[in-house]
Amino acid sequence: MNQSSQPKILIVDDTPANIRILGDALHVEHEIIIATNGAEALRIAQTERPDIILLDIIMPGMDGYEVCRHLKETPLTKNIPVIFITAKDEEEDEVKGLSLGAVDYISKPFSLPIVRMRVRNYLEMKRDRDMLESISMLDWLTGIANRRRFDEFMEIEWRSCARNSSPLSLIMIDIDYFKLYNDSHGHVMGDECLKKVARELNHSLRRPNDIVCRYGGEEFAAVMPETDTAGAVYVAEMMHRNIAGLDLKHASSPLVDRVTISIGLASVLPTPGETPAVLIKAADRALYEAKGQGRNRTQLAFSEAPAAR
Repeated sequence: MNQSSQPKILIVDDTPANIRILGDALHVEHEIIIATNGAEALRIAQTERPDIILLDIIMPGMDGYEVCRHLKETPLTKNIPVIFITAKDEEEDEVKGLSLGAVDYISKPFSLPIVRMRVRNYLEMKRDRDMLESISMLDWLTGIANRRRFDEFMEIEWRSCARNSSPLSLIMIDIDYFKLYNDSHGHVMGDECLKKVARELNHSLRRPNDIVCRYGGEEFAAVMPETDTAGAVYVAEMMHRNIAGLDLKHASSPLVDRVTISIGLASVLPTPGETPAVLIKAADRALYEAKGQGRNRTQLAFSEAPAAR
């Protein structure tokens, strides 16, 4: 659900009178955004992320069916509820609209009280679904994003950076000799260590669009859209400092008697023909090299994709 005080509704219709009628009926409790053609609707849906879309079918150029198809095929917009509001009232039209992923189909002329009630009901369902979805994206122990969220976020940001010709950076982090830490301090203390490290890694990020995820076990990953190598190196250095500041004892570490981390870092300019696997592989290989060269350090990768300078 949109984080502003009012849910955001995108009304898509090429007839100004229809937009005005729906806008007047819904604006008191909702923020209204309008689009008068399909291409504009798709652009606004990706940038504004409305909570629900009221979509006409009969429009010049791209019709509502095609708009809905694109919305449901795009990761950023696939979960936005779509309600068709249209003059096409044949049964086969409704079947087609619902088969494309719309949650409802309202024929014109419509009843404004019915439209308001249906919008309210779908917004409530979306709020509940968003809450469950948010919970499912969190790591149960550390409270930061989990591997599922990492995979989703990487896919979305890869496409976005490829579209905008922007760099994408990935930092892979491993707690040095964590198995020895568990063996000597016990699993309860090990869990506490993971939580404290996750918190400091998260605090090392300065932008709301960057995320830290628990990648698995004692391994973490930080994804930073629109960040070049220099920016990622700065964050990696901050991570080392913040973990050192925890001053967590690690008596069994062959390095020092405190918890440290190893980091692998890769930055690329994503291209539509590649996948995030290229970046993940490069950062993971760099992490392996960091551990092989003594740990408690950052290793930069030479990625298979074009490097971001």
